[in-house]
Amino acid sequence: MDKIDLRIQPAVQTLDELLAAGEGGTFDFIYIDANKVSYDTYYEKGLQLLRPGGVIAIDNVLWHGLVTKEEKDEVTTSIHNLNQKIHKDERVDNSLLPLADGLNLVRKI
Repeated sequence: MDKIDLRIQPAVQTLDELLAAGEGGTFDFIYIDANKVSYDTYYEKGLQLLRPGGVIAIDNVLWHGLVTKEEKDEVTTSIHNLNQKIHKDERVDNSLLPLADGLNLVRKI
């Protein structure tokens, strides 16, 4: 249990606190499954926390297949935009797995 730090508060607050405490570049693995509209914020802050070679797993990246549709609501647009951003992001390698609702595995270079 000494490797788990459970915090019950808004995710952005936790991420900001970890960065302010000097935890940048120390994480091996980050799992994102939260407020979809904030996925990009979680991704960017997660990258700051992640060590090179570390992995971010992002859940629900296919969003019931809605990310492929022309018309998108705010949540679907946020997920679609993040998928496109990660695909072009030269800071990472990624594999989008079509399992269940989609899982994007992102490895920091």
